[in-house]
Amino acid sequence: MWKQMNKLQKNRTVRYGVPMLLLVVGGSFGLREFTQIRYDAQKIKKKMDPALEARVNSHTHTDILQDEYEKLKQADLDSWTNIRGPRPWENSRQSQEEQRTQLTKTT
Repeated sequence: MWKQMNKLQKNRTVRYGVPMLLLVVGGSFGLREFTQIRYDAQKIKKKMDPALEARVNSHTHTDILQDEYEKLKQADLDSWTNIRGPRPWENSRQSQEEQRTQLTKTT
């Protein structure tokens, strides 16, 4: 019996292959459990506030889109002016003040 054990210990397949297979197969089962815990935690965090959920479920999506469309129709989108942001070497407040004063002079 001891001879057979010594033979098995010297066999490369038993010495390196079996532990490798155990790690791969056992690791996949272990990772499955850990990822399941992660997804369960995300599901709990993503639960909506009851007030918000009631609001979302009471309106259909087309109603919400219609409300947003009405807000955009009321907004004045034609009379805006473009004020560029400062360059890295410029003082942001100073350059924006200069642009605002130029705009007020022209209008």
